[in-house]
Amino acid sequence: MLIDTHGRVATDLRVSLTDRCNLRCTYCMPEEGLAWLAKSELLTDDEIVRLIRIAVTRLGVTEVRFTGGEPLLRPGLVGIVDRVARLAPRPRISLTTNGIGLARTADVLREAGLDRVNVSLDTLRPEVFKALTRRDRLSDVTAGLAAASRAGLVPVKVNTVLMPGLNEDEAPDLLAWALDHDYELRFIEQMPLDAQHGWQRTGMITAGDVLASLRTRFALEPEQSQERGSAPAERWIVNGGPGRVGVIGSVTRPFCAACDRTRLTADGQVRNCLFAREETDLRAALRSEGDPAHVDEEVVRLWRAAMWAKKPGSGLDDPSFLQPDRPMSAIGG
Repeated sequence: MLIDTHGRVATDLRVSLTDRCNLRCTYCMPEEGLAWLAKSELLTDDEIVRLIRIAVTRLGVTEVRFTGGEPLLRPGLVGIVDRVARLAPRPRISLTTNGIGLARTADVLREAGLDRVNVSLDTLRPEVFKALTRRDRLSDVTAGLAAASRAGLVPVKVNTVLMPGLNEDEAPDLLAWALDHDYELRFIEQMPLDAQHGWQRTGMITAGDVLASLRTRFALEPEQSQERGSAPAERWIVNGGPGRVGVIGSVTRPFCAACDRTRLTADGQVRNCLFAREETDLRAALRSEGDPAHVDEEVVRLWRAAMWAKKPGSGLDDPSFLQPDRPMSAIGG
């Protein structure tokens, strides 16, 4: 197992397939983009599948989520999903995407073995979408969501970040829209993972702010039917059900004590926490010469050592907290 010194076991693997993205969200990266990873630094499709196979068959991983950047930009995505779906034991497979391109890929991804999707959408207003993402692509995202639902990639989850002065008043409208379309909406606090390092705690919309806004139009009751466990979202029953909404308070309501995640970047680095400043290089081990079985053993050793060193929490409440050098697009959501 991938266990740490605090008894937490990592069973959920987040795999970044690329650091590139076709949006330029203000809370993620500058308008001109970033210096992308060179192709030689990226893991190949075979290397990605090999590391996932090791994680699933040797290290107890049961869930695999593909992220980015924007994972739909990875040319080999469908083939990777297909090969991972054929592993035994078969992990649950999901995808976090901005939804652009999902309308033309939802069916083929479902056929390849993808189980469900999370789609990032912060607003229903075209002008606000353009201001937030610096692209005029709202209709493409909503079309992608509809295609995912038709393809059976359910539950379709929608991830929303509220930003002061842009979309902070949209929480009730977004929830009403999500309930109408049978999507599961989840509000996520803005985190200090922007490339510009411009995040400020004093300006963020908190989980408490979101709940207060939602309660101006909806009755919310905490979901009692299941244990939250390692799930990052606190879930609330809306107007007596069956609709639900989630709120992820990574900053003000951290869930580090039950974290079950391990992360693999597009260039083959293991991160034991989203906010970690240290990484462990699996790519170098994977590309070393030697018997393949011995190489796999070295990957197992390095991965276990990386997780054993995991800190008890993210450190966001520590005055000495330093934002990771990598932004979210290079880490993987």
